Amino acid sequence: MIRLDNISKQNGTRLVFVEASAALHKGEKIGLVGPNGAGKTTLFRLITGQEEPDEGQILTDRGVSIGFFSQDVGEMAGRSAVAEVMEGAGAVSEVAAELAMLEAAMADPEQADRLDAVIARFGEVQSRFEELDGYALDGRAREVLDGLGFSQEMMDGDVGKLSGGWKMRVALGRILLMRPDVMLLDEPSNHLDLESLIWLEQFLAGYDGALLMTSHDREFMNRVINKVVEIDGGSLTAFSGDYEFYERQRAQNEKQQQAQFERQQAMLAKEINFIERFKARASHAAQVQSRVKKLEKIDRVEPPKRRQSVAFDFAPPPRSGEDVANLRGVHKSYGSRVIYEGLDLLVRRRERCCVLGVNGAGKSTLLKLVTGTAEPDSGSVTLGGGVKMGYFAQHAMELLEGERTVLETLEDSFPRDGQGSLRTLAGAFGFSGDEVEKRCRVLSGGEKARLVMALMLYDPPNFLVLDEPTNHLDIATKEMLIAALAQYEGTMLFVSHDRHFLAALSNRVLELTPQGIHQYGGGYTEYVARTGQEAPGLHA
Repeated sequence: MIRLDNISKQNGTRLVFVEASAALHKGEKIGLVGPNGAGKTTLFRLITGQEEPDEGQILTDRGVSIGFFSQDVGEMAGRSAVAEVMEGAGAVSEVAAELAMLEAAMADPEQADRLDAVIARFGEVQSRFEELDGYALDGRAREVLDGLGFSQEMMDGDVGKLSGGWKMRVALGRILLMRPDVMLLDEPSNHLDLESLIWLEQFLAGYDGALLMTSHDREFMNRVINKVVEIDGGSLTAFSGDYEFYERQRAQNEKQQQAQFERQQAMLAKEINFIERFKARASHAAQVQSRVKKLEKIDRVEPPKRRQSVAFDFAPPPRSGEDVANLRGVHKSYGSRVIYEGLDLLVRRRERCCVLGVNGAGKSTLLKLVTGTAEPDSGSVTLGGGVKMGYFAQHAMELLEGERTVLETLEDSFPRDGQGSLRTLAGAFGFSGDEVEKRCRVLSGGEKARLVMALMLYDPPNFLVLDEPTNHLDIATKEMLIAALAQYEGTMLFVSHDRHFLAALSNRVLELTPQGIHQYGGGYTEYVARTGQEAPGLHA
């Protein structure tokens, strides 16, 4: 359906693609992977014609429709979320717009003299609308929005009043309703909660077109894709299978390449040693010349490109008392909306509690009550003896000082520590080399999240409260964070929609329901096994 033939592309001084080739066929669901800055977004822009390759060509089969979802959703205001989603339905939405215009014309006394022509045209357009199943369009749009977590009120309200994250969902809904022949989805799993994520997986499983997507959620990738295309060093490499298979295959390829490289290096060293020893002897001149020519003709094996990841040993946190947080008889409402009535909860030392619940169940509110950033209407919230808390919330990223660099931000927080250890800390969180000189105002969402996490974990608290800590983080950084937190000896209370993160770190599940908190020992994997569902209200 789409073919990339020997494309080359340069952005400024950076070579993004060098004679790269790949193809996307009907029924293929491809995960596009590669390090940050490798060119994933550039590839989408090339396929959609927003950019042109410097060399090579991109061929799209005639008549193939393409839907592209990107993080840059543009302006939305003045219409309902349903109307905005229906706008993406292609030809049927244009027919619907003409139908609405003709209905208005029929009711307009000033157009009475051309009423017969309007009625005739209305009949034609209406039959075309029925042909395209237009009357089911509103219902289908609502079904998609419901799957993405919208209430009826939000569906019919002005889309301009929604937050950026909800507008992203509207833009995604538009592409899903369109059901084009080819879907290009750039990070569709961002801004989705667990329920919406699982709904989207099921939707894409039933989609029979071709799909090319990026995602920082490995579980989501595993369940959706049947092929991986890796961008690295300007080339495109295809792997058949899911993300887990790709990881294993890449590790095996690297191992083989390393072994080939080492064998060749040993052979080269032996040849060079012979040349050095006998180059001054006339009796060996012919042999030396022959070996020099042989070396010149050899294709050199490159060592595998290493994905840099710096391990960092975090200091053990101070010990707290056995009871870490205690909520007794807590009531909390926002206006007429009751969140908690008589909530009781005790979090004990070294528990890693993940909080699950449908939208609006009060997950973030629970974290705010525990951290003291929200007050209960009645009841008590107390922290135990010796508790030193660290709270990661999305607003923490807004508190970074824009003009300070990454290194200066770390030095401001830890003035007694040397540059060496702070640079190692920065490297562990993905800021290597000159990246520590970046000013906070130019950092991406993921970079800000990594910096806030570094500040929190360098001098670790014994009680970590984390609200969606994996938002904006790429797969490699998530793995690093999971490895660091797996060694963490303190207590955790966290909300996350990343199932890999939930399964790796939780040892207790708190499910918020209208009837109160249901508690499950043994973590997220055991919760799924016991309830038969991956998220509250959804059955596997």
